[in-house]
Amino acid sequence: MTLKQLEAFYWAAKLGSFAIAAERLHVTQSSLSKRIAELEASLGAPLFDRSSQRAVLTDLGQRTVPLANQMLSLSDTVKALVSAPEGLHGVCKFGISELGSLTWLPRFVAMLRDAHPNLVLRPYVDLARQLERRVSRGELDFAVSPGPSPDSDLQAEVMSEVRFSWMGSPARMGRSRKLRAEDFERHPVITMTEDSGLTRAFDAWAAAQGLQVQRILACNSLMAITGLTVAGVGISFLPTDYMGTWVQQGSLVELASDPPLPTLNYCFLSRRDDTRGMLQTLRDFVREAVDFSDGPPAPPVARRS
Repeated sequence: MTLKQLEAFYWAAKLGSFAIAAERLHVTQSSLSKRIAELEASLGAPLFDRSSQRAVLTDLGQRTVPLANQMLSLSDTVKALVSAPEGLHGVCKFGISELGSLTWLPRFVAMLRDAHPNLVLRPYVDLARQLERRVSRGELDFAVSPGPSPDSDLQAEVMSEVRFSWMGSPARMGRSRKLRAEDFERHPVITMTEDSGLTRAFDAWAAAQGLQVQRILACNSLMAITGLTVAGVGISFLPTDYMGTWVQQGSLVELASDPPLPTLNYCFLSRRDDTRGMLQTLRDFVREAVDFSDGPPAPPVARRS
């Protein structure tokens, strides 16, 4: 019995898929199956019932899962005490929101490359709900997105708070700088789809106010929504600090609302049963690197002919 065999069995059992477990452990599916077969041979009994199309745990398999978890956790603890000089290695697949990729992601990557040059990073940019699903299924090691997640399989630790404000173009808003209830019937609201953590927060806010909103579902791109808002297609809720340059240049105006939009928590999401020391290290790097206040380049200023 080896730790690699236990690791292969544990993640195949927890993720419910040999293919996803193999991808998570960066081995081929045949190698993972071989390790599990070797473990079963050493125990003298099957851990999975393979009589149907989908392998399911036997009674012994179910009783072995928590024991395998304990042994792998102890292994991680020992490795943390005597960390290898080369640091983290292998492949880390993680999810991040578009706002994170536009602000603190380059700093995070640079910090990790300097401290752990042998770790390969594979970021995946998507909306909050999709990132949550991928972490829950084991396709991503972790994600940083608006939270906390309603998924009971995930744990969420707040990394940063981000303030959002209503914004519109000067041409659409004129001298108005405060939104009233009737303004939401007059001005279309540009949002992302329901998979967005921002849209979930907006829907809750609008429902609490009993607002009737003329809503436009645009594409799932923060910068595209910004462009549509600048063009005067409608109003939108955008990250206050990130859009500061656009407001200063006069391309957008910040609009007050009563009550104001809620501040969103961006969380480090991971599976509750994933106790790898690597995740703790990466969480600390995220906490150090995260800063959503980095603004975009200044918008182009129209030239007079």
